[in-house]
Amino acid sequence: MQLSKSLLFLAAHSGIALGQTNGTNSTSAPSYLPLSADEQFSFVLLEVLSLANSGTGAAVGEVLRAAARIEAGNYESFYNEFKFLADSLHSVATSINETAFPVSAREAYFRAASYYRASVFFLVDNQTDPRLFDVWETAKSDFDKAISLTDVRGERVTVKGPGFDIPVIFWKSPKASKCKTPVPTVLIGSGYDAPQEDSYHALGREVLDRGWNFATYEGPGQPTVRREQNLGFIDNWWDVVTPVVDYLETRPEVDKKRIALGGLSLGGILAPRSASREHRIAAVLAIDGLKNLQKIVMQKLPAVANQLFESGNQTAFDAYMNAVMVSPQAPTLLKWFVAQGLWAFNTESAYDWFSRLGEINLDGDVLKNVTCPVFVGRGDADESAGGQEKEVADLLGDKAYYYEFKAALGAGEHCQLGAEPQLAQATMDWLAGVFESIA
Repeated sequence: MQLSKSLLFLAAHSGIALGQTNGTNSTSAPSYLPLSADEQFSFVLLEVLSLANSGTGAAVGEVLRAAARIEAGNYESFYNEFKFLADSLHSVATSINETAFPVSAREAYFRAASYYRASVFFLVDNQTDPRLFDVWETAKSDFDKAISLTDVRGERVTVKGPGFDIPVIFWKSPKASKCKTPVPTVLIGSGYDAPQEDSYHALGREVLDRGWNFATYEGPGQPTVRREQNLGFIDNWWDVVTPVVDYLETRPEVDKKRIALGGLSLGGILAPRSASREHRIAAVLAIDGLKNLQKIVMQKLPAVANQLFESGNQTAFDAYMNAVMVSPQAPTLLKWFVAQGLWAFNTESAYDWFSRLGEINLDGDVLKNVTCPVFVGRGDADESAGGQEKEVADLLGDKAYYYEFKAALGAGEHCQLGAEPQLAQATMDWLAGVFESIA
């Protein structure tokens, strides 16, 4: 779940005052068939459903079955239905003779892992809920079992960062294995809530099918690091990316001149921000081209919330947001947005979270220090970036390649949710041209 997708989806809806109820806030026609009467539940269900595009991350019938049974706005119902699916598929996977039937076992483990991750999505409203940790470990274990059974085996590696560990998963290109020559590598990072495992289903196979290496990573604030190291987001994201690039350069199958860095959703800020300091990156994918998420959200928050925040009154802003989180009238979208922020930044203060969110940006001279070409993507039905994609492209000048995905072809959602093959085609074809141009 490219969190960040759900976080950004909030910004596309102006009415989030406390007095509103759950349901559709927008008067415009939806670009996809709602899967729940609750707007946020519908969006997250679509995220899970999109994992089926890879043929491994989910199954349409299984997700639709869960969607039909989940009570709109009820976090426990969401947990129970996906936990049921996950447990059932885990039992199937463990019952299969993986030596005789490795494909069957692999597919069941992959889907069980996806549903375990989905089940705890809304549980961040209680940061001490043991299920946030216990179920995640099961999901991670099942995913690891699945990647041990793939034709191209995924390899978990822990890279040392400055004061924290960086979990990386690396898939070696079959081309590199066959020809024993280094090939390009695509390194993908996500945003607020999305686990790196989801990126394998979204883009991993597309990258590997093109003969390149594929790698994913997580930094502070992201799912595994937040759980295992109790660390929240940091603005100096280059301290996450640079050690990973150092590691990649130690691998003989990696072409050191052709390492691309991709960022999905909030990662669309994190990737260019990192490339402003880490100049070994050959190209950047900003999906989508965000500049400052805090500014977008402030344009959509109720005036009273902005006034409290801008006054510097931490106590009052915290009290307001705490009231939002327990209000039965507040939409799920807003309650989850605040809870996820507190969780991801590892804080109990909404003022602290929102202040630090604003420090993760591409303001000032950041983009002037990016030296490589940047793919800036935008979905034409996605208003969540507030038009910042074009602003980012303009600031990058001739370093930018601006691409608009079309809702008419089902690719207009944020991060092309549900149309990942179109995202892969556009970004990977562009990357191929960039790689070919490097001497």
